[in-house]
Formats: sequence, structure tokens, C-alpha cells
Amino acid sequence: MQKILALFLWMAACGGAAHANAVPGAQSIAQITAQAQDFLRQQADNYPGTPQITIDASRLDTMPACTQLQFFLPGGRLRSTISVGVRCTAPHPWTNYVQATVGIQGSYYVPARNIKPGETLEPGNLDSRSADLLTLPPGTVIDPGQIIGRIATHRLIADTPIKSNALRNPQSILRGQTVRLEARGEGFVASSEGRALQGGAPGTQVQVRTATGRIVTGTIVDGATVSVIN
Repeated sequence: MQKILALFLWMAACGGAAHANAVPGAQSIAQITAQAQDFLRQQADNYPGTPQITIDASRLDTMPACTQLQFFLPGGRLRSTISVGVRCTAPHPWTNYVQATVGIQGSYYVPARNIKPGETLEPGNLDSRSADLLTLPPGTVIDPGQIIGRIATHRLIADTPIKSNALRNPQSILRGQTVRLEARGEGFVASSEGRALQGGAPGTQVQVRTATGRIVTGTIVDGATVSVIN
């Protein structure tokens, strides 16, 4: 009888140990796929088009079940073919990746003709094109509101995407430009001329050399004025 009882206790102990060391349930692939798609749709909200997203999460079918999932883009930028990071923070931390294919069909704008440096872009200068926006060169300006009224900094070729570094705000100041310096105080405004040592758009801090050779720092107000920082 004692041998039978001892055998029973040994089997119970082994069963308890096996239960304690059991592998946690596998993570739901459907859950990862759905949440990864939602994450990529949020990233695609910055583009004026409807995203088409395909997720391959098959490599995660052996990962432990997770109650707190986080998603991230390793490169920080949405691309047509991309790895999406999946990070589990509880109950068993792990990090892995799923593969995704993303397409965003939408409109962008190109010069209708060659544009000379210094020329202001107007609606009549632009033609609309349709494409997968993620296949356009990095830096391409998609929003026409960020093109119309801007000044070309160099020659723009007809029927090619317009990049942000090819445009400047008409109220920006160029390096070497003569500007009006303003210094404001209680009840007074003093002004003088200087030469900008840096260029920038309104709100940018730049250095300006005064007529006496002194270098001061100020904030660009418009295309001709810099407010001196006291």
C-alpha cells in the first residue's frame, strides 16, 4: 500500500512539474495581422489615397501568446515593401517582424513645362498624375498647397515629380540677402540694415551681419525682415 501511495505521489509531482514547464499558448496570427493592418493604415493617413495592405505574419505562429502588442517601423518611413516590428511587452516579452506590402493609389503634381529658377509656381504650371504614391522618389511633394505659390530654387523639368528641396517659401530669406533688422522694446522700435549669413523660412533663427560688422541673431519675420533677439 505504501509503495502504491509513493508511486501516486511521484506521478502527481511529475505532472505538476510538466504543467509548470508547459509552453505558453501560441500567439494568434489573425490578431497580429489585424492590428498590423490598423497600424499601417494610421501611417498611410498622411497620404491622399486609399491604402491596399497585405500582411504576412506566418513566421510568428510559434511566438508565445501576448496581451500587450506594440507595432513600429524600423526605418521610420512607409514603403511599398516593408518589415513591421511587433513587440510584446506582456506577459512574456519578445520582438519579431512581419512582412507587409503597401500600395497607396493617389494623385500628385508635376510641372506642365520646364520651370526656371526663381519662378513662382501657379496652378496653370501644374499637371496632375496618378500613381502608387509610395513608389515616388523620397521628398516628392504631393500636396498642391505645398507647391502653389512657392518659388523654384532650381530648374524643374516638365512631367517629373517635384521635390521639397526644389522649392522655397516666397517669404523666406536667402543667404547673403540684405535684410531689415528690427529691435523692439517697451515703447520703441529700432531698425537698421544687415546681410543674412544664413537662409530660412519665417520663424527660423538666423545670424545677420550688421553694417558695423557685428553679428546678431534674429528670427525671420518675412522675406525682408529679421527681428533681433535681445
